[in-house]
Amino acid sequence: MSSSPTTMLTRHSTLVTDFTDADLPSLRQALSALTDPRHRRGIRYPFAGLLLIFTAAVISGQSTLTGIAEWAADACARGVLTHTTTAPSVATIHRIAAQMDAAAFDTVVTEWIAQRTAGTTPTGTGLKAIAVDGKEVRGAKHVDHDRVFLMAAFDHSTGTVIGQESVDAKTNEIPHLPGLLDQLGDLDSRVITADALHTLAQQAEAITARGGHYLFTVKTNAKSLHTQIAQASWARTDPQYTCNEKAHGRISGWHATVLECPLRITFPQAAQIMRLHRSQSGTDRDDSGEIVYAITSLTHETADAANLARLLRGHWGIENRLHWVRDTTFDEDRSQVRTGGGARVMAVLRNLAISIHRLAGQTNIAAASRYYNRHPELAIEITRL
Repeated sequence: MSSSPTTMLTRHSTLVTDFTDADLPSLRQALSALTDPRHRRGIRYPFAGLLLIFTAAVISGQSTLTGIAEWAADACARGVLTHTTTAPSVATIHRIAAQMDAAAFDTVVTEWIAQRTAGTTPTGTGLKAIAVDGKEVRGAKHVDHDRVFLMAAFDHSTGTVIGQESVDAKTNEIPHLPGLLDQLGDLDSRVITADALHTLAQQAEAITARGGHYLFTVKTNAKSLHTQIAQASWARTDPQYTCNEKAHGRISGWHATVLECPLRITFPQAAQIMRLHRSQSGTDRDDSGEIVYAITSLTHETADAANLARLLRGHWGIENRLHWVRDTTFDEDRSQVRTGGGARVMAVLRNLAISIHRLAGQTNIAAASRYYNRHPELAIEITRL
């Protein structure tokens, strides 16, 4: 039913109702705080209005700046853009994307989404879970090998992006985590999940110093820690949580075993370690499995084996619910927008579109985008609020 027109319209109506909450700023109000990069002479379109056109077009599945301009022209011809009689040209769309402050745009958008998702928590822990991971916009790489690499903060429960940090070409995600955490504000009642790249004492301290908790995957890049956890008494402890799922012709089993962190492990504020064994079988393949280790500052009273397993699996949602959608639905890795801040602007718009669809309860982003492409008046209705 996720692609049913009736379901889409019902979810859209719910979203419109939610977005009229007088206690929270509308998207137009949030975007109005941005500085217009254009010269005053010859301005035809309000800056915030142009950004709302960008947003509505990407909500409708447009993946390029030219596609945004074409969508705007079609919407204008159909009388949807009631505030103007002419649509912005392709040149105007490209110029705005290149000239605007992409970092400021990113901040405004993620803060607006964060306000809309405040108070959401995963079942069982009472904590808001935020996944941290980076992604390169591969098609935007310059001939001098400069890249656009963005590290996002992804809300597990809503599937929305509530923070994003640009990662310099000559570095990696590690030194940029504190900056991303600063965007999130007070981390009290929050748990940050991250992959093995961030399984470092300095990253754990950056999170706990801000009042938060962490759940890190542990792999052989942290060789000593991995060895210590792997040699714990797993064989003498039965899994405390088991979950079996059937999908895509495969049966997957998840078996979580959690132990109190041994004293010999001196990782900052570590309270528990976990062994998650995934077994997988299918009709056309032999049984297979993998083992994932993790370490966390969460105590057993806060998160038991079931909750830790859900948090770890929830972390992987940043790949299949965000990065994969940006690549498959919005064709991000083939986008060659490179001028100025255009590549980051487009990435922010994709995050915003995905987040709006998630807030509407849409589970099939591609189907939702096609629906809004057929009904541009509904896309405009969201952005007018």
